[in-house]
Amino acid sequence: MKKLILTEKPSVARDFAKALGLPLGRSSEGFFEGQGYIVTWAVGHLYGPFSPEDYDISYKKWILSNLPIIPTTFRYSPLDKTKSQLKIILNQLQRKDLEEIIVATDAGREGELIARIILESAKIKDGLRYSRFWSSQALDNNVVQKGIQQRKDLKDFNRLYQAGKSRQEADWLV
Repeated sequence: MKKLILTEKPSVARDFAKALGLPLGRSSEGFFEGQGYIVTWAVGHLYGPFSPEDYDISYKKWILSNLPIIPTTFRYSPLDKTKSQLKIILNQLQRKDLEEIIVATDAGREGELIARIILESAKIKDGLRYSRFWSSQALDNNVVQKGIQQRKDLKDFNRLYQAGKSRQEADWLV
């Protein structure tokens, strides 16, 4: 069984792979694998919030009487420029040999938001463990290994995700 580590950037994924002793030759495939781990990366945001006209075509032309536009549920669509990496991540999240997903995006509400939108969009099998690697230190081998050992339940970071989501929704509304 394998643990999938989701990072925010390719350079961070490479740091994880190196610290965990994974072969580094597969970066062109969008992930590294070995030693019981799969390390993959977002390229910043892979999803963007719907545009107003995605909710209702009548919002395509800006008319003052249509304002405010307040969706009942905020929805997201994949960004064209990162669709290929998103497909790689979603394929890895569907693997039958996964036992755990470790979120290792940047430590903050934006990093949390990036990971959670990806996880919410994926159709992940039940029974997986979800955890969070958290460090704001430079990622050397010791920081990665210690952070993996001290990872926390992902639920402990739900408030951070809600803060990131609220900020994004507020920005959209304004």
